[in-house]
Amino acid sequence: MSDDGAWSRRMLAITPAAIGVGVGCSFLLGAVLKLANSLEHGVWVALPEAAGFPPDSWWWILGVLTATGLAVGLVVAYLPGHAGPDPATEGLVAPPHAVSVVPGLLIAVTLALAGGVSLGPENPIIASSVALACALGVAWRGPATTPLWVGLASAGTIGAMFGTPVAAALVLSEMPGTDPREPLWDRLFAPLVAAGAGAVTTQLLGQPVFAVAVPRYPGLRLIDVVSGSVIAVAACALGLGIVALFPVAHAMFCRFRHPVIMLTCGGLVLGLLGVIGGRITLFKGLHEMQELTADVAAYSTLGLVLIIAVKAGALLVAASSGFRGGRIFPTVFIGVAIGLLASRIAPGVPTGVAIGSAVLGIVLAITHQGWLSLLMAAAVVADTTLLPILAIAVLPAWLFVRSRHGMVIEEPAPPRPTPA
Repeated sequence: MSDDGAWSRRMLAITPAAIGVGVGCSFLLGAVLKLANSLEHGVWVALPEAAGFPPDSWWWILGVLTATGLAVGLVVAYLPGHAGPDPATEGLVAPPHAVSVVPGLLIAVTLALAGGVSLGPENPIIASSVALACALGVAWRGPATTPLWVGLASAGTIGAMFGTPVAAALVLSEMPGTDPREPLWDRLFAPLVAAGAGAVTTQLLGQPVFAVAVPRYPGLRLIDVVSGSVIAVAACALGLGIVALFPVAHAMFCRFRHPVIMLTCGGLVLGLLGVIGGRITLFKGLHEMQELTADVAAYSTLGLVLIIAVKAGALLVAASSGFRGGRIFPTVFIGVAIGLLASRIAPGVPTGVAIGSAVLGIVLAITHQGWLSLLMAAAVVADTTLLPILAIAVLPAWLFVRSRHGMVIEEPAPPRPTPA
């Protein structure tokens, strides 16, 4: 009983700090997105209008993406901290960086978001939040509390990013390194406080909404369970193809050695892909997937195939050439496009089933996180009646990916010392 009382007192003592971390993470996310949106409007709307040319001109798309690569390359090469380690080697939650990394990381992700690079804000914002929270928390409570601040900042940012503390709970429950003897809800209590504070703040600030407009699912049919599973596995296969090409593309860009050259070339390739796929294939993909869903009749079947191929290529290039950003947002866009294509090819499959299953499959392949994949699929279709189908569709997709790894470059282990 005394142990329970001591635990409760510790949790009550840390609750105000957890709330503060969650709110701070949400404000950091909101500030970066607001600044990026303002820069994006200036570059892609205000400047072309003032100069009198269409913003989707091929030369403008090519020029802006190339210039974005150059600008991010200069930040990575010359700002203190170099905007952190190679982003291709880090997952959604990484060990804490030094605070000196944060300014370059935030500038780099802001430029990438505004310039149309096919990456989201999640990884850099989480890394920055973790670095700041650890620096303040360790100064206050000592270095032994580092895991606590990593958990709080990660949860607060994930909750703010996806607008629900459930996202943080599901992601953190899959992270290694926790003590299995400690009850799950004991481990998640403080992170859930931070995630809830971040999510509430995000809701009040009116930040990202993942849902797309799809017809409401009329009711469960056995054939939809089969269709959903097939689509999830097909999307998963495409995702695994991207994962398989990732080390190859990364090695090719690493041959340039200098980050300015590497990122400028990456921006040039992204510009060429943007010219081929059009404005719909640029940026992180959040507003673009809503636009695509609302206006899907304007695209032919081959047009949807082209969008999927170009966006997949853009994700691959952006993630392997050194741009700072996350892979979840553009992956969700690809999943929505695959779902729309599946619904076009098989009109009998409800649109919500097709989109939800496709998002589920490709996010699972890219992240290798089942709960996160299921959550993203549910958030996109925003229809709880589809949850039974999605919960079944994730099973064959998991069998497909379980022996593989996500879209992360695994750094070689240091050589073992040779015995004397």
